[in-house]
Amino acid sequence: MKPNLGRGKISWEEILEYYAGSALHDYLEGVSQGKVKTSQKPQYVDMIPRKFKGKVSQLLSKTDERGVLKELISKLDISDIVDRKIDELSGGELQRVALAACVAREADFYFIDEISPYLDIYQRIKAAQIIRELAANKAVMVVEHDLAILDLLADVVHVAYGTPGAFGVITHPKGVRIGINEYLKGFLREENVRIRTEAIKFDVHAPQATKEVTSLMKFEQFTNKYEGGFELTARGGEIRKGEVTGIVGPNGIGKSTFVKILAGEIQPTSGKLDMNITVSYKPQYIKAEDPIQVSDYLHSLSKQVDSSYYQTEIARPLQLERLMKQKLDDLSGGELQRVAIAACLSRKADLYLLDEPSAHLDVEQRVQATKVIRRFAENNKVTAMVVDHDIYMIDMLSDRLLVFEGEPMKRGEVHGPFDMREGMNRFLKGIGITFRRDEETKRPRVNKLDSQLDRTQKAEGEYYYSVEK
Repeated sequence: MKPNLGRGKISWEEILEYYAGSALHDYLEGVSQGKVKTSQKPQYVDMIPRKFKGKVSQLLSKTDERGVLKELISKLDISDIVDRKIDELSGGELQRVALAACVAREADFYFIDEISPYLDIYQRIKAAQIIRELAANKAVMVVEHDLAILDLLADVVHVAYGTPGAFGVITHPKGVRIGINEYLKGFLREENVRIRTEAIKFDVHAPQATKEVTSLMKFEQFTNKYEGGFELTARGGEIRKGEVTGIVGPNGIGKSTFVKILAGEIQPTSGKLDMNITVSYKPQYIKAEDPIQVSDYLHSLSKQVDSSYYQTEIARPLQLERLMKQKLDDLSGGELQRVAIAACLSRKADLYLLDEPSAHLDVEQRVQATKVIRRFAENNKVTAMVVDHDIYMIDMLSDRLLVFEGEPMKRGEVHGPFDMREGMNRFLKGIGITFRRDEETKRPRVNKLDSQLDRTQKAEGEYYYSVEK
């Protein structure tokens, strides 16, 4: 693909003449002559098993052009999976293998399309550190929708805005803090363009419980064991009506297993779960092999799809209008995710379970999905439980938190639910990460490990929210 300057067919000579004197000229000249070697990490890593059928070691051995593969395998914690087949890997494992393959190659330009899907926050920070190290000597471009991670890995950002399916505009480079803050405010100062009618805001202090709540269900201790040795233990707890409970913890710790047990998809190996309620469940991995139209699919789940309420509260915020006549198996990952969220909320239920609704959604879509889920629970007085690794989304969405701890792939324990302050502190203490607040927008920013602020917050036991004084 080459830039066409808004025309039809165009020659490289015309392109180079247009960019003469700009920073892009020499780069595009190299591209036109086939002199620029690139390495790319694809956006949808779950497509990799369709193209490669061998073992992880066979795939990675073909990429070690810089002699750094052994180091990458260690840093990305994938040494235990190198002898497994590609089609046996989870989404998070595929993501780390794909990043290792991309970074191991020798190239002039590295393009990394979304590193955060399926990775927990600790793995995201590790990936960001690897990209920062690569960028010290190489040209690297990253597309990323987790703003906390983008803030950590980027030097400059380009803000993309426009109308999906119609047009898109990419701004000139901006400093990473300025670019992210302008995006959150919804106004690009240099361009004098408003891209959103209202700013995205964050709570500096942990929310206070102000509403009376009643219990939806209580569960006693139960466990679930797998043949491979992994064991999940839930020590009992209560799920309240009308609340949104966030579920946080590392990958491989049993979060999706817990949700599947609540959804009735699997049974615990010991203990009993009395689920005298109806449940609607959106799984972590979404497959669409049915050629049914989106409109027909949603209408099969609810008679309210054409109502003004449904259109205002679900369809429009999730940008479903232009997808309605498309077939499920033709949708992209982000489109399918939005339809899956809508499908989950279309069913009549007491409890709505959503496993990683942020995956493959851009920043704006994540914000809208957060608002949709939150308003749906409040307006319909139903309960939602959401598993996600996007700290911004969990912060804006949740009333309380379930925190999963343990040893990934070996054992997991469910603790809580806790109020937001206690839950965030417990979760972030377990992975050794603290957040400060941006002075301008109050958004959370990851502190540099062992910085003075990091040490101070850890000593005070405040890993995320500011203390009210």
